Amino acid sequence: MDQEGAIARPLTTARRLLPEHLGSAAFLRDHGVRYAYVAGSMFKGTASQGMVVRMARAGLLAYFGTGGLRTERVEEVIRALDATLGAGRAYGMNLLCSPGAPRKEERLVDLLLAHRVPRVEAAAFIRMTPALVRYRVTGLTPTPSGGVDVPHKVLGKVSRPETAEAFLSPPPPAVVRDLLLAGSISAQEAELAARVPMADDLCVEADSGGHTDQRPLVTLLPAMLRVRESVAADRLPGAADVRVGVAGGIGTPEAVAAAFMMNADFVLTGSINQCTVEAGTSDAAKDMLQQAEVQDTAIVPAGDMLEIGAKAQVLRKGLLFPTRANKLYELTLRHNSLEELDGRTARQIQDKYFHRTFDEVWQETAGYLRTTDPDQLAAAERDPKLRMILVFKWYFVHSARLAMSGAPEQRVDYQIPCGPALGALNGLLRGTAREHWRARHVDDLAELLMAGAARLWQQRLDEVAARQQA
Repeated sequence: MDQEGAIARPLTTARRLLPEHLGSAAFLRDHGVRYAYVAGSMFKGTASQGMVVRMARAGLLAYFGTGGLRTERVEEVIRALDATLGAGRAYGMNLLCSPGAPRKEERLVDLLLAHRVPRVEAAAFIRMTPALVRYRVTGLTPTPSGGVDVPHKVLGKVSRPETAEAFLSPPPPAVVRDLLLAGSISAQEAELAARVPMADDLCVEADSGGHTDQRPLVTLLPAMLRVRESVAADRLPGAADVRVGVAGGIGTPEAVAAAFMMNADFVLTGSINQCTVEAGTSDAAKDMLQQAEVQDTAIVPAGDMLEIGAKAQVLRKGLLFPTRANKLYELTLRHNSLEELDGRTARQIQDKYFHRTFDEVWQETAGYLRTTDPDQLAAAERDPKLRMILVFKWYFVHSARLAMSGAPEQRVDYQIPCGPALGALNGLLRGTAREHWRARHVDDLAELLMAGAARLWQQRLDEVAARQQA
């Protein structure tokens, strides 16, 4: 055979490239799944119990969205998932960082450990908190071969190199020491902690729905891969085994194929799963999401971090929420109290945005804080600006509830986290049997995207082989 034919042979033997060939083989083995594909968690159970069950039964991984839910409700879901799926099924729960309420984070970890939940998706972490470290370290045991058995798997969602470095590194020694002194972990667990990274999987979040730093994937992923290489070379060799995947903009086979071409170990979807039968949001919100195109999202202040100006991406089409949310944030920059607002602005917010008075909103907010965060309540009663910010934050919570419940009143105020990936998927499905969300199931979308990406790869391999043989 001539030299040109010898070069072409490796390409032509890749016939019938399958979806399970994409991404990290270690990811498939470690989680016991068919594809290197994850349905990520979404706030207040939008990534629902039904979504997790559907994915698990299809041999795929999904994380339940615990954010914003009572601990008691999360426990109900864990018990139901264990009863429905049994041992060995791949699923996990979201663990959301709560810097203003660390006790809430601790209670959730207590629950996860008590029920032996094997996986968490750790989101919004800037540093490794005691609760997250306790989850990771609890149960560490040495293996006969000299390694460490890690029973609690962590997928860390990151958008900044410094956070990626923290997840790739061992737990902070000071945090481990404090946990040991408090009797929260054993001496053996504390000793073994220095030999394991904080995460098994790292998900690089690009321009996603909900909270976002608006980083482009093509620049963010290579930077994170270099962080992994650096940590493995300088600090912890085991960091080289941490899988690095991507989220944000993953809504078509082309996007999935591109992610794997850039050396992603797995892909994680979010926005597209909101527009499925299994999503735990309202039919009214799904009807709106189904109409979205790639340009129909907007950047708004993140309501839970209004005071620092963090950003989130939401659906814009047919809604006034984005404009009103940005207006409230602008007012926090210009004013130090509700009393400073001019009469016209104050009336507009109360009549059009809130549909109730500032005093009514404050009474509701104060009642909630009285039981959940009395220290913040006391501070707000002393600080007029903080009180104003908390009143404005109420609108963000209220708007999310409106969308989740599908309330017919104030539909223009629905807050629906969404990235442009859904618009891309809607365009792909327009005119097909899956155009309407009632015909979309979360595992079917996974199959559509992964099989489509495999076909695209195969097509390109065939094209390159044909050119070499020409």
